Amino acid sequence: MLSKRTVKKSIPAINNYNGKKKLIAIFRHWQLYILLLFPVVWTFLFRYYPMYGVQIAFKDFNPGLGILQSKWVGLKYFRMFLTSPQFGQLLLNTFSISIYSILASAPVPIILAIALNECKVRVFAKTVQLVTYAPYFISTVILVAMVNQILSPYGLLNNVIKLFGGEAVNLLAKPKLFRSIYVWSGIWQGAGYSSVIYLAALSGIDKELYEAARIDGATTLQKIIYIDLPGIMPTFIILLILNSASILNVGYEKIFLMQNPLNLNVSEVISTYVYKIGLVSAQYSYSSAIGLFNSIVSMVLLTVVNYIARKTSETSLW
Repeated sequence: MLSKRTVKKSIPAINNYNGKKKLIAIFRHWQLYILLLFPVVWTFLFRYYPMYGVQIAFKDFNPGLGILQSKWVGLKYFRMFLTSPQFGQLLLNTFSISIYSILASAPVPIILAIALNECKVRVFAKTVQLVTYAPYFISTVILVAMVNQILSPYGLLNNVIKLFGGEAVNLLAKPKLFRSIYVWSGIWQGAGYSSVIYLAALSGIDKELYEAARIDGATTLQKIIYIDLPGIMPTFIILLILNSASILNVGYEKIFLMQNPLNLNVSEVISTYVYKIGLVSAQYSYSSAIGLFNSIVSMVLLTVVNYIARKTSETSLW
């Protein structure tokens, strides 16, 4: 047996040997580390370094003095936002659009993925997948332009209505329809892309389960209910957790482009309000405080939903 003194002397040598092996491995595969360097630098520059500027939410920021020389004001701008007349309406609009979007969009890609998975004519399934997947690559500006062309008083839909003797209606000017137009146009654009994730989950289900179900005489509906849906449920829960973190981060570009003075009372959300307050009105500290509040609430929602998912389904991010 080795003595304690011998073991203690050998430990530095072993550590030194392991360190040399790691260095040799790094030099041997240096191309991979070069590829890894770019996303690491990007993440640092655009995700971590900007956190330095978060402190202006607690200061009366003056561009002439800079961040460090500006006066500390504590939670002044947070209190200003929480007590402002716009706070309630902004929160209501943001939550209503986000929750509507999550609830309406969740089942569509699942249904599409299961339908494509059950389709026996592969050429037809591939064609449908291509057609539903293509809108994802349309830019937000083009999508909103298409919505305007279809729903404007002189657009395609109103032309069809007038063809049958009806009167043209400016659908984009009706506040009650704004949320539905926003959500369902987004579902049309993203359902095909989201279905790919569920198709990948379906392909990972053990084929022996389908064989056993076929031998037992299970119908297609029974296979979907007892094999497909439980098989994709972990994927659905993970996506639901991730979407819960973005409840307050409603897509700024699309909503901003769809806004007009007639629907502003239902279309003004936190992200568009931050843009108008921060960049248009140059109230940098106030807009930073709102953005930080938004991020904190999103983090809390993510943690709570993840905790509930872990307790109820044993599937979670952590």
